[in-house]
Amino acid sequence: MPVVPPPAHRTTRVVLLLALVSVVTCGLLLPRAPRAEAAPATFTHPGVTVSRAQLDHVRTQVLAGAQPWKGAYDQMTASSYADLGRTPKPRATVECGSYSNPNYGCTDERQDAIAAYTDALAWYITRDARYAQKAIEIMDAWSAVIKSHTNSNAPLQTGWAGSSWPKAAEIIKYTYTGGWPGADRFAGMLRDVYLPVVIKGSNSNGNWELSMTEAAVGISVFLEDKSSYDSAMARFRTRAAAYVYLASDGDLPKTVPSQNLNTRDKVVSYWQGQSTFVTGLTQETCRDLTHTGYGISAISHVAETSRIQGQDLYGTDVGERLRQALGFQSKYELGTAVPDWLCGGSLTRGLGPVTEVGYNALHNRLGIAMTNTQALTLQQRPAGTNALFTAWETLTHGDNYA
Repeated sequence: MPVVPPPAHRTTRVVLLLALVSVVTCGLLLPRAPRAEAAPATFTHPGVTVSRAQLDHVRTQVLAGAQPWKGAYDQMTASSYADLGRTPKPRATVECGSYSNPNYGCTDERQDAIAAYTDALAWYITRDARYAQKAIEIMDAWSAVIKSHTNSNAPLQTGWAGSSWPKAAEIIKYTYTGGWPGADRFAGMLRDVYLPVVIKGSNSNGNWELSMTEAAVGISVFLEDKSSYDSAMARFRTRAAAYVYLASDGDLPKTVPSQNLNTRDKVVSYWQGQSTFVTGLTQETCRDLTHTGYGISAISHVAETSRIQGQDLYGTDVGERLRQALGFQSKYELGTAVPDWLCGGSLTRGLGPVTEVGYNALHNRLGIAMTNTQALTLQQRPAGTNALFTAWETLTHGDNYA
């Protein structure tokens, strides 16, 4: 009796099935796309908030006298942070209470860290070795002395200073050829004094944990610590989602599980008494726009560092939350009347110089319309520093497509 072949479609199905089994058995299935928060296989340097390509663009524009970069550069170099006669003021123990009371080394540490970053930028743009050497002097002074941060604001202080140090160190270590003998000691300072604090995060207001996470991400890049990078990025994704509300979140904002905000009343209290939730509102909008600006700034810095390291967060909910937060806050910072349902009809303004990074990434690179953010960004140029951890972002990110 002749053998009747199976129908062609059944043969095809069997062959495909066998091929699939073979591929799975041999472990040849293509890997899934890497998580958006995963550490890169190889870290890019300099790669904390600003990349070499961005620095090259800035240098070209400043040397050509182009605006807004030349004006931003002149603003930076005229500041006390760029003073080549600056004497660093390190302490073994930096003690910071609530609202910096007491303030034993808190301002000094933050300003020295920003100064080191300022000098690093000035070095890259001018190639004047004196700036690189001053940045090294400041970083070496602190790495030789500091052991800890204490008092109630210690975690936040560690995050603020810890956000600026790696930005400076990345530029100096990877672009200055004059040598930095103390680089390993500085890395040890970041690893032993800063990272153990900021990697833990915080259950306080969102700007605390976002600033701390920014520091953890930047330090992880400098140390090439993939485990810490992954941990910090995972925490960032959770906290960013809990900081900026989107209508798609549901009736209530997302929460950080460890905070146990498990009732509506608890959530409303944590959101400064605000009970009406609209897209772009942040957890601290009704506190004031200044602290809100800290949180938005940190979100933009982490997203930008992630982009430089090869993972796109702007294309995730992080980018959408950043866009909406910038637009919502910018609208009221520009003077729009506050409705009764929002913060009882009264807002404390003072967003700060925090819009450039997010505006550049979302509007300039991705082409998203951001009318309010654009108006505020242009109005504030050149953006200076908030004297905490945000500095010179018109210079580094203003209309910078690199």
